[in-house]
Amino acid sequence: MTVEGQQIRPLILVAEDDDSNFKLIKAIISKKCDILWAKNGEEMLQLYHENKDRAAAILMDIKMPVMNGLIATKTLRDEGATLPIIMQTAYAFTSDRENAMASGATEVLVKPITVSALRGCLKNYFPE
Repeated sequence: MTVEGQQIRPLILVAEDDDSNFKLIKAIISKKCDILWAKNGEEMLQLYHENKDRAAAILMDIKMPVMNGLIATKTLRDEGATLPIIMQTAYAFTSDRENAMASGATEVLVKPITVSALRGCLKNYFPE
């Protein structure tokens, strides 16, 4: 993405309560994207409100303390958020995917997140 000849990196908001999972995500995408981290759904809502003019996508863990990713995603969609929300879950059951999509997820990735899965998913939204 460029603005007046300057390269603008997409801002990805990441909701992840596990430090090691966040570090993995950061290692995978930080070369091409700016990242802000929330440790639960409530923090994600606050991060989104503070950065909605620049946020390009959200990576949302489903199972988090305080407010889970399903509730946070539904809240964002109810508020009119249209950016891609890519949910992550350690559970590969069909019902988990269906619940994520029903809450407003754009896509669902199954943990453990792999380099190819995450980069491939983000490439759909940020071809550069």
